[in-house]
Amino acid sequence: MSVGKSISHESAEGHVTGAALYTDDLVPRYPGCLHAWPIQVMAARARVDAMHLDEVRSHPGVVAVLTADDVPGENDTGAARRDEALFPVGETAYWGQAVAWVLAESEEAAKIASLKAKIDFTPLEAITTIEQAIEAESFHTEPGEIARGDLDAAFRDAPHTATGQLYVGGQEHFYLETQAAIADVDEAGSVLIQSSTQHPSETQEIVARVLGIPRNQVVVQSLRMGGAFGGKEVQANPYAAVAAIGCKLTGRPVRVRLDRMRDFTLTGKRHPFLGKYRVAFDDEGAILGFDLDLYSDGGWSLDLSAPVFHRALFHADNAYYLPNVRVRGRVCKTNVCSHTAFRGFGGPQGMLMIEDAIDRVARAVKLPPHAVRQKNFYRPGHTTHYEQKVEQADRIERIWDELRGSSQFDERFMDIEAFNAKSAHLKRGVAITPVKFGISFTAKWYNQAGALVLVYRDGSVQVNHGGTEMGQGLHTKMLQIAAHSLGLPLERVRIMPTRTDKVPNTSATAASSGSDLNGAAVLDACEQIKDRLRPIAARMLDIDPDEVEFGDGEVRRAHLWSRSVPFAEVVEKAYMERVQLSATGFYKTPRIHFDAKAGRGKPFHYFAYGAAVTEVEVDGFTGMYTIKRVDILHDCGTSLSPLVDLGQVEGGFIQGLGWVTQEELWWAEDGRLGTSNASTYKLPTLGEAPEEMHVSLLPKAEEPGVVYGSKAVGEPPFMLAISAREAIRHAVSAFASAGEPVELACPATPEKTYWAIEKLMAREAKAAMKQAQAVSGAAE
Repeated sequence: MSVGKSISHESAEGHVTGAALYTDDLVPRYPGCLHAWPIQVMAARARVDAMHLDEVRSHPGVVAVLTADDVPGENDTGAARRDEALFPVGETAYWGQAVAWVLAESEEAAKIASLKAKIDFTPLEAITTIEQAIEAESFHTEPGEIARGDLDAAFRDAPHTATGQLYVGGQEHFYLETQAAIADVDEAGSVLIQSSTQHPSETQEIVARVLGIPRNQVVVQSLRMGGAFGGKEVQANPYAAVAAIGCKLTGRPVRVRLDRMRDFTLTGKRHPFLGKYRVAFDDEGAILGFDLDLYSDGGWSLDLSAPVFHRALFHADNAYYLPNVRVRGRVCKTNVCSHTAFRGFGGPQGMLMIEDAIDRVARAVKLPPHAVRQKNFYRPGHTTHYEQKVEQADRIERIWDELRGSSQFDERFMDIEAFNAKSAHLKRGVAITPVKFGISFTAKWYNQAGALVLVYRDGSVQVNHGGTEMGQGLHTKMLQIAAHSLGLPLERVRIMPTRTDKVPNTSATAASSGSDLNGAAVLDACEQIKDRLRPIAARMLDIDPDEVEFGDGEVRRAHLWSRSVPFAEVVEKAYMERVQLSATGFYKTPRIHFDAKAGRGKPFHYFAYGAAVTEVEVDGFTGMYTIKRVDILHDCGTSLSPLVDLGQVEGGFIQGLGWVTQEELWWAEDGRLGTSNASTYKLPTLGEAPEEMHVSLLPKAEEPGVVYGSKAVGEPPFMLAISAREAIRHAVSAFASAGEPVELACPATPEKTYWAIEKLMAREAKAAMKQAQAVSGAAE
């Protein structure tokens, strides 16, 4: 039995020994490979008047310089909308946009030659912030809205109302392997692309588009990725396209690999969001109405900004029932890099808004924030603001109660209150926050997957599926599913690299759905093969086909294991009887639908739940803080691979911690990205990691209708880190009297935390002075 076992990642040994290969490691397999390097225009927006490239072309080692004139097909790599010129013509749209690519015998020659380019350009007025875009009415999309109830009545009749505003910063993916692609052409003119991509089929589509050829002349392989987090779902495509055009033009293999700084400047980030809200509530903290206006920064092109924004609207409730609600807004068009998918896909930004409001409500009614959160939980029978029933809603409270107990939350909360009362300059905070995250692509057609399983005469098995491996353990889970279904030891099953000529028309490995979709497709293929083998095994064992069982590398009579034959013998017998030993599997998610105009439907197959408790200590003199302890309880259903899932929960939380505390992107007024390398962009290190961390998976949590009862785990844990921001807020609040709202930035860097403390204390001092003056005046 392979499913449910804690096994190491299928490439773990290769990772630690260096034997695991990535796209750029394959260059030695392509003799004569050329190296590509971009020629960039350093302006947020500019009119390109002339390009002088003769010195570039004449530089030693340069073979060609690619421009828009060299594109044989369509000069556009946009996925959702044709608005992404691969080679901009006439005008550039963001700082550092590439207008040409140098192809040379070495990377060094390409780099040096690129510096000899002389680009005449005229800077144009640029829009670089959400606020500027709103003022200029610069948007990618029409307004979107989801609403229910009578919001006007809720605010009119509510005992209390409050307003708030929160700007949520973006985040750099910082995958270890930067964007990379290699293109080669065969004697028939077909193109093979080795690409670090989450979406091989879309990369195939884009390459075929720019070359002006049918997709059947393009094969894309994704061997494995050194991280992606959404940053290679769409944005791997342009680099594959550049390599393909160069390859077609020169007849030689072409390699594109960005260095870290160019990966920073050329690729998109997590979307920054601006939220403005008002909330109505009663004396006990029950939310009666919530009105939220959201604006996201989409950057220069649409990319995936529309579905990212929609998911933010879907998740503006998090785990809370909102009887009267309206969430609406638009995607802004700005002159920065085109922002894209990132773990959570808009969900984290939406959740932060309601969590910010919850804390404001709690302080207004002088109740602990965790009490107000629990007061507003979804309960059985409730539906979301888009009218999807919240199945297993009681699981939210179950997780909450179990985690409060296992983490000793209540005792620690009281201890911290006592500590803060005695400590003037060091304050501690603790917070518990929930997560409810919808699982499925919100674009219905993406919720499908295919697989190809091949059984060889010796009983060994190859598994091909449409998902891509980026370190998250998808291949490991597919290995376990196939081995479990066929009753084979893991070493008898091999996972193959993802290729578009093995499994066509695949969806991106994204939306946390990789295991759900591809796992079900792999299982379908394996079950077909078993159905073909079962009658043969029954004859060999002289039993009824319904009694046949596969397990431990054998085929046997169920409950009577003394009668068995090796799996390989059954396979050989099937071959001799001309029984097909390969199968294509397919799966499509059932019962999902959504009417975007009405804002109603069931866009998600199910919800994943979790909760986290985080404790922090904040220094009031500096704003510096330490994450003292984290406790997490997360719902993975019946885990396919507990060790992999625990790793995803831990990694997701740490990445989320970076987003809410320290990963700050900074753009200069001229549109230049100032945080463009590891020295200026602050990732969490061991020093910022929790001093103590406890992670558990929710037991007895099988999810009906999902492969082996499992649940998705890629994205939901990211949002558990919101508890860290709320814990910092709790600590900051201790520097003033209860009831004062805490204005805390996101990310809550030490600097921003310091100024939050200063602002809070200044506001309290001003109120105290005003009160003293009033008392003095009354006495006179």
